[in-house]
Amino acid sequence: MRPRHAATALATTAALVLAAPIADAAPHHGRTYYVDCSATATGDGSRQHPWTTLTEADSRTYGPGDHLLFKRGATCTGSLIPRGSGSISAPFTIADYGNATARARIDGDGAQDVVLLANTQYVHVTGLELTNPARPGGIRNGIRLRLTDYGTAHGFELDHLYIHDVRGGDFKELGGSSAVQITVEGTAKASSYDDLDIHHNRIEDVDREGIYFKSTFSKRDLVGEQQDPAAFPGPWTPSTHVRVHHNTLTNLAGDGIKLDTTSGARVDHNRVDGFQLRSPSANAGVWTFNTDATTIEYNEVSGGGNTHDGMSFDADGASRGTVFQYNHSHDNKGGFLLICPYSGAKTLDTVARYNISANDGARLVQNCAGPILNTLIYNNTFRNDASTTPGHLVQDDTGNPATTRHELVLRDNLFVSEGSGGYAFKNPTAGLLLDHNLVHGVTLDRPNPGGSSADPLLRADFRLAQGSPALAAGAVVADNGGRDYFGTPVSATAAPNIGAYAGRGLDPGRR
Repeated sequence: MRPRHAATALATTAALVLAAPIADAAPHHGRTYYVDCSATATGDGSRQHPWTTLTEADSRTYGPGDHLLFKRGATCTGSLIPRGSGSISAPFTIADYGNATARARIDGDGAQDVVLLANTQYVHVTGLELTNPARPGGIRNGIRLRLTDYGTAHGFELDHLYIHDVRGGDFKELGGSSAVQITVEGTAKASSYDDLDIHHNRIEDVDREGIYFKSTFSKRDLVGEQQDPAAFPGPWTPSTHVRVHHNTLTNLAGDGIKLDTTSGARVDHNRVDGFQLRSPSANAGVWTFNTDATTIEYNEVSGGGNTHDGMSFDADGASRGTVFQYNHSHDNKGGFLLICPYSGAKTLDTVARYNISANDGARLVQNCAGPILNTLIYNNTFRNDASTTPGHLVQDDTGNPATTRHELVLRDNLFVSEGSGGYAFKNPTAGLLLDHNLVHGVTLDRPNPGGSSADPLLRADFRLAQGSPALAAGAVVADNGGRDYFGTPVSATAAPNIGAYAGRGLDPGRR
């Protein structure tokens, strides 16, 4: 991403609602409370006499094993801000009940958060419909997790939620606006999440973020001045055991999924279709900032709406050890992959392997100005048809001084253009190494792509046909992940195919 000013929302957010963690030894025996906002008579929270407002639901302090259930087919209006915590063996669960076809629905009616979980832990939220369309343009979230000088909070699961029509403004910051917002605030006590599972959610029509992480405890040398050190002063304290998977996100004003200040996170099997559609800021489909050891795999990302950035994937500033593998990127106006440090930040140890890019636009790979260290892009297949506007195979804006040290290596990649005009290399520096690539149907302004320009006999399914010059024509890459895009094993010693397919040549007519 290009420079952005992430101002804090501390002065503009609603008053804190802090819920002190409840010890497992507290006298809670797993009670169940019911809410039916369509009921007319005030109740006591039982199934026979349910509560009828969110205010009643918020008045209780919940403990381990408790369930707060909302009636299917009924709509509650306002914010749900429950107090209390579960335990490692008995989480506090917020879910639905009843047999109605329609979900239990909470409409935020223009509040900052439809659901806010503040300074709590061991909470499971599942099955609800969350929406927040009223009074658009402010700070708005579907569900927000918030820690403020808390320490480590454990055990969150957000799943099978339907979050839609969250009409916030163009705020990429602490507090909002997102379908799912994960924030860590404060300066006194380093805080983070451990064991956070976000999965099988459907997110539609959101301004601006899909799933978004941000933390004030993010200061380290790698990040430089890329974010305001006065606003984010705390020592880097990453959230751990984070997984974001099997979510579907469509029609997003800004970013799809953005991780920030995490270590060892996995982002997999998500579908992002339509991002960077209504935001003047820079946005990407799935990206990392100030993270370590992130694995981004088996995702499908499409519909990047413009070239600022509009790319499926991004290893941004202070991203270390990000691996993009087995992903399908297509029909993005911005392109496939961005590697983007700036303002003193560094991005290092990025790997992009065995991905497929189809009909991605302005530049397939772009490197922002700044230190991009030990980056390896290999065994990817890029194919653009005649309808795709030609752009750049690689836009190399690193600005590194001339050097024989190759910090950015493109090896064993297959580029095929079926249109006219071809693609170019923009600003290639001496730090860029091209090796054993096959570039076909492309008119280059750099004469040596490091390999062949022969027809690779690439089938419609992105596998190679018999007789392809890309078969066994690549260079061996150490620690290659062990399999290709299709799940075919990849040898650690034999010459690999060029591109994302590692199998034998197939009948050209088979699909």
